[in-house]
Amino acid sequence: MTHDICSVFKRHVLETLYIHAFTHHNLDVNQIGLLHIDAADQEKRLGAAKSHFACKEMMFLSTCNRVEFTIVSDQNITTEELLFVLYPEVSTKNQKVLCEKSEVFTQSAAVRHALSVASSIDSMIVGEREIITQVRSAFETSRSQGLTGDFIRLLTRKVIETAKKVYTETNIAKKPVSVVSLAYHKLKSLNISLDARILIVGAGLTNTTMCKFLKKHGYSNFVVFNRSVQNGNKLASDIRGEAFPLTELNHYRGGFDVLLTCTGANKHLIDVSIYKGLLNGDKERKTIIDIAIPSDIDPLVIDSFETNYVSIDYLQKVSDDNLKVRGAEVSQVQKILEQALIAFTQLTKERNVEIAMKEVPKQVKEIRRAAVSEVFKSDLENMDAETREVFDKVLGYVEKKYISGPMKLAKEIILKNNASS
Repeated sequence: MTHDICSVFKRHVLETLYIHAFTHHNLDVNQIGLLHIDAADQEKRLGAAKSHFACKEMMFLSTCNRVEFTIVSDQNITTEELLFVLYPEVSTKNQKVLCEKSEVFTQSAAVRHALSVASSIDSMIVGEREIITQVRSAFETSRSQGLTGDFIRLLTRKVIETAKKVYTETNIAKKPVSVVSLAYHKLKSLNISLDARILIVGAGLTNTTMCKFLKKHGYSNFVVFNRSVQNGNKLASDIRGEAFPLTELNHYRGGFDVLLTCTGANKHLIDVSIYKGLLNGDKERKTIIDIAIPSDIDPLVIDSFETNYVSIDYLQKVSDDNLKVRGAEVSQVQKILEQALIAFTQLTKERNVEIAMKEVPKQVKEIRRAAVSEVFKSDLENMDAETREVFDKVLGYVEKKYISGPMKLAKEIILKNNASS
């Protein structure tokens, strides 16, 4: 029995943990995109890979700037092998590049990496909280597909618990850094009312994100102008506004309170003449958010009219300042992560012991069975009923006490030996 229990500890559970990471640190978005797997295909492809490598567990995380595989396996699976099996459609040349620029984390380094990812200090934008939702979603999806097990469940639980602590106890996410968030906070600081007339020029990704953000926070009066009528109509439909071709901007006389512009024009799009027409005699100070590069607003407009002008340069400066504040919090975050790593390592040791000790009650019961039915069978048959009853009670009491008391002591000894080794 002792040999069976000890054999479980020949390899600590952390020694079976691997994370293969393909991230923005070494790869561009298009290269990472080669590793995306459609949701409809994940269960089949990942399940087949898990079976192929005889993995105990697997989790797949995919975001716009990272793809990661968390694997629990008794064998070391190389990145080359993983890509070859999972991505036969990716060219050998691209697979080679992906392998060269990937990162592989093992044992406690893998746990530390998982903690860093969910806590955002490994993110492209430090402090962005979206990653914690993405990690949780990745686990739930992998779990529902039968890919994960007890270890990744415990790891993910600790990772999310730690990330929540990081966001609560530090300022890592307190200062907004995205253009959309900063532009919204600027509008809020200017006390722009929720019924303000918002004139939108451009329906690209930035303006689309900004408009959906504004709608989410209660703004509802939108008019969209865009070069592509189809894209303009789509954005207007999403935010329940009106849409017009960009060529109609010169003739628009519906008035506005906020002008939000972000197009791909290579020169100033709104000059003094167009802006004056948009005002249509209105003398009130307007708010302009110009997040185009180069700017869509002619500087003469700012010089000629009273405005609350918010430029991409201003937003970028605030973003840089806020990133410095977030960066200053990283050392505090790392302290929390180190504490979490120590706690998780201890948890896995205890879990390892619990798994090993599950066999003890079974073996004790088997000893009792053999004693009664084989070794002392003839002696027991000669006992009278009353003596046999007492004997059974004594045997049951000893069995119970042996399972509870010595097992507790054995667990403490094993954990103590593991801690000192």
